[in-house]
Amino acid sequence: MRKQIAAANWKMNLTYQQAEKLFDELLEEPISLKEGQEAIFAVPFPYLIMAKSEVDEMHGFHIAAQNCNNKKSGAFTGEVSAEMLQSIGINYCIIGHSERREYFGDTNAIIAEKVNICLQHKVTPIFCCGEVLAIREEGTQNAFVQQQLEESLFHLSESDITKIIIAYEPVWAIGTGKTATTAQAQEMHHYIRSVLASKYGDNIADEISILYGGSVKAANANELFAAPDVDGGLVGGASLVATEFLSIIKALK
Repeated sequence: MRKQIAAANWKMNLTYQQAEKLFDELLEEPISLKEGQEAIFAVPFPYLIMAKSEVDEMHGFHIAAQNCNNKKSGAFTGEVSAEMLQSIGINYCIIGHSERREYFGDTNAIIAEKVNICLQHKVTPIFCCGEVLAIREEGTQNAFVQQQLEESLFHLSESDITKIIIAYEPVWAIGTGKTATTAQAQEMHHYIRSVLASKYGDNIADEISILYGGSVKAANANELFAAPDVDGGLVGGASLVATEFLSIIKALK
């Protein structure tokens, strides 16, 4: 069975003290993850070591970075490498989030390099894909997302593609309060899996977790996660509220 994952993306939010308080609130309630379930927290770079220490003894709990550079090392002031993440025990990293694509110029080719460098250092990429509102309104979202997958992932071997987590994020539903209907989410997740199957076969496609990343909250998590091809969520704003994110974790299949 595919892993079912609740992934929190804190983005550029919270002071160090607020981050510690949020972890305290999250972890004061005993959470017992079932076999095959994971909770991942993508926190700002300054909090990675603190966050890892908070969950180190907890089964199924992991910490992720929100980005990394596409180079191994060098004169890239202000950047963080996958090797640095590996050196402090961080085993997950969000790659290609829509905000990185829109504001920081991450192209499909750059994202492919980031995927490669993460895998080289045993850091699991959480690869984000998805369309903006104009693409959805044109009805070309399937071709758009397929191109993202092909240009950033399809160079990978069969063994490496199974190490990827995919997060589908309809960009028009991020932070807007809009959410794709469960039917829309399932339709795209199923399409993504069919695209993977066309390249790697059904068995491999069925191994890959695909998360939904568009305004997931406690109120809609149960319905979204019940869809057969939705394997959890990449959660933004709701992950900053302990009670909300705890409910989302509990909604995992």
